[in-house]
Amino acid sequence: MTLPEFLDLLEILSEHRPVFHSEADFQLAFGWHIHETLSDSRVRLEFKPPHSKNMYLDLWLQNSETAIELKYRTQKLKAQLGDEVFALRTQGAQDAGRYSFIKDISRLEQLVYDQGYASTGFAVLLTNDPSYWEVPKEGWENTNDADFRIHEERIIRGETKWAKKAAEGGIKGMEKPIKLRGSYKASWRDYSVLEKGKFEKVRYLVVEVPSLKT
Repeated sequence: MTLPEFLDLLEILSEHRPVFHSEADFQLAFGWHIHETLSDSRVRLEFKPPHSKNMYLDLWLQNSETAIELKYRTQKLKAQLGDEVFALRTQGAQDAGRYSFIKDISRLEQLVYDQGYASTGFAVLLTNDPSYWEVPKEGWENTNDADFRIHEERIIRGETKWAKKAAEGGIKGMEKPIKLRGSYKASWRDYSVLEKGKFEKVRYLVVEVPSLKT
C-alpha cells in the first residue's frame, strides 16, 4: 500500500467517523473501513507477527503485507453526532504519548527492515490535543522529552532519549532510548472539526516506514 492510498482511506473514514470513543474504537472502525473498501486486504486486528516476541500489531493487512500501528490521544471534549454522544477525556502525559508513537515507528522498522516480514508500515497518531502538533515555545530543546517532540515540520530520526534530569518515576517502563534507522518529517493533516470548543479540531500524523522491496 502506498502513502497516498493510506491517506485516502483516512480521509474517507473521517467523513463517517470524525471522532472515536477510544483507541480501541478507532482501531475497530479503521480496520472495518479497510475491510469494506479493500475487500481482498484480509485485515487482522491485534496480530502477532511470527518470530516477534511480545509484539502485536494494531492492524495487519495480510495480502499487501502492511503493518499499521494506531495511537489516539485526547483532550476533554463533549460532542454529539446524531444520537451518539462522545465524551473525550483529558489523557495528559503528552511526553509518554510521544514516546509511545516513536516506539511504534521503531517496531515497524524492525518488521520492514530487520525481519523483512512487512513490506510497508504506517504509524498513525490521531489527536485533538494541539500540544502534539503545535511548534512549542522557545526553550523546548531543554525539556525532558525534547528528543521525542513530533510537532509540525520536526524531523524524527536517530537516537531519541530522555534528558538526564528526567525523573525516574516519570519515565518508568520507558527508560530505554529508541534508535531509528530512518528519517521522518512530521507533516500533520486535518482530520475533522467537532463542536466549537478549545479542543474541537482533530488532526493526525502519519509516518510511513517505506518498503525495501522493488
